[in-house]
Amino acid sequence: MKSIQIQETGGPEALQLLDLPIPQPGPGQVLIRIEAIGVNFVEIYFRKGVYKATLPFTPGTEAAGTVEELGPGVTGFAAGDAVASVSILGSYAEYALVSAAQLVKIPAPVSVEQAAAAMLQGMTAHYLAYSTFPLKSGETALVHAGAGGVGLLLTQMAARIGARVITTVSTPEKAELSREAGASDVILYTQQDFSAEVKRLTGGRGVDVVYDSVGRTTFEGSLNCLRPRGLLALFGGASGPVPPFDLIQLSAKGSLFVTRPSLWHYISSREDLEWRAGDVLGWVAGGDLKLRMEHVFELADAARAQTDLEARKTAGKILLEP
Repeated sequence: MKSIQIQETGGPEALQLLDLPIPQPGPGQVLIRIEAIGVNFVEIYFRKGVYKATLPFTPGTEAAGTVEELGPGVTGFAAGDAVASVSILGSYAEYALVSAAQLVKIPAPVSVEQAAAAMLQGMTAHYLAYSTFPLKSGETALVHAGAGGVGLLLTQMAARIGARVITTVSTPEKAELSREAGASDVILYTQQDFSAEVKRLTGGRGVDVVYDSVGRTTFEGSLNCLRPRGLLALFGGASGPVPPFDLIQLSAKGSLFVTRPSLWHYISSREDLEWRAGDVLGWVAGGDLKLRMEHVFELADAARAQTDLEARKTAGKILLEP
């Protein structure tokens, strides 16, 4: 099978297309013939060596496709089932193994491309809006990178709940996408001080929650956007890690809360996985959650896909197709 492999960490050139053996499923595992692969920032961190992995390795965790073979003891799935997961270790490949406990069926009429585009970012948006800070109608949220994959889905979910959503984006074109997703106000952070603008838009009060996937360049400003006892959910670090800071700042700025959540802790049980995936894929099936999938690359072009993602040249979801 064709597979992307990283033998040494580094730049995009570290992503090599190789011929590797098709793996065989062990107990509790399912072999998937992969048809669509989700590209995410976490794979860039692993490629660079920011996150550690044993070399050599195949990157990726998110994909959708068809069940090819069941390992011993697997029930509830059959060959030919359309399935998706965010826990497929080595998803940048034509075939990969996944634990049956981390696999979900794709409901009709959702396509494999839609499932691959929705699973990781959709469930991330779901846990942020429904668990990390359970939004209520009438509350106000600030969403950074509002035209990104998570940003567009999170904005739709928050607006669906009845919350007011303020977003930050880099270009007028991305601002329009954010408004279409349901943002009440959009801030061009390349032209405006986003924290000052948030305070103006909220009459000086601040927002109830900031959902921040950017990290280093937005962290202090995000804290300044919060109302007293507001919460900052820092769920990514696209601009780099946040530098150390004195926790007394949280008291001085209004007894604030900060959390650094991870999707894996919000889908650790089968019940949570089925809840979040069921909601997300169900909303896609019903047309209540709109996906953007304009950026589709061949598996061999994985380096270009990651380069475009890192350079913020894209909006919505990037997919690879074997």
